Amino acid sequence: MLGYLDTIRRDYPLSLHGVGLSLGSADDLDATHLARVVALIKRTGPVLVSEHLSWSAVGGVYLADLLPLPLTEEALSVICRNVDRLQSALQREILLENPSSYLRYSHSTIPEWEFLSAVSRRTGCGILCDVNNIFVSSMNHGWNALDYLSALPVDRVGEIHLAGHTLRVVDGEHEIRIDDHGSAVAPEVWSLYEHALQRFGATPTLIEWDTNVPALDVLMAEAAKAEKKLQRVWRRAGHASVA
Repeated sequence: MLGYLDTIRRDYPLSLHGVGLSLGSADDLDATHLARVVALIKRTGPVLVSEHLSWSAVGGVYLADLLPLPLTEEALSVICRNVDRLQSALQREILLENPSSYLRYSHSTIPEWEFLSAVSRRTGCGILCDVNNIFVSSMNHGWNALDYLSALPVDRVGEIHLAGHTLRVVDGEHEIRIDDHGSAVAPEVWSLYEHALQRFGATPTLIEWDTNVPALDVLMAEAAKAEKKLQRVWRRAGHASVA
C-alpha cells in the first residue's frame, strides 16, 4: 500500500480492496464468492476492507468493469441490503468507495454524494473516498468536486485513494476523463486531496498505479508526496511525528 502513514504500515496488515462482489446488483450476492471473501479476510486479518458503489454481475454473468448505479431509492435499498449482508457475513464494518463514471441514468433522482452518504448512514458502513474518482466524475458530469467532498460525513471516511487518469477528446470536441490508474496523480487531484485531508484529517491513503507501471523510484516519489501531506496534517493535529 503506497502512501500509508508509517505507523499504520508497521503495526497492521494491509487493507483488502474488493472488486467482484457487485454490491449494486439486483441479484443476491454470489454465495460462493462471498464465502471465499470471508475466508480470505479471516486468514489475512486486514485492518480495512473495502468494496465499490457499483455493480458488475447480472444473471450469473460477470462483467469486467465497475458499472454505475441508477441513483434512485430502489437502487439505494438494493445496495443497502447487500452491504448489510456482507457486513453480517464478515462481522465487521466495510468501507464503500465512490466510483468513477462516464454516463448518468436519466431517471436518477439522488446526487451521488447524497446516495453514498445515505448508504453509510443506513448500514453503518464507512466510506472510501477516492479523490481521483471524484475529480474524474465531476469533470465528466459538471459537478463541483469541492461540494462533493463537503457533503461526505467526516466521521465515516476511513480511507482515501489517489490515482492518475487520462484526458481524451471524442469527436474532436467532447472531453472525457478516464480513470485508468496509468499515470502520476494530476495536480488538480493533489489539490483536491489537500482539501480532503483538511476535512477528514490524516486518513490512510493508497495511490493506485496498476497499468503502465513505471520504475519503482517513480512510484516511491508519488508515495512520498502523499506521505508529506499526511505528515503535515498529522503534525498540525498535535500528534508526534511519524518515522
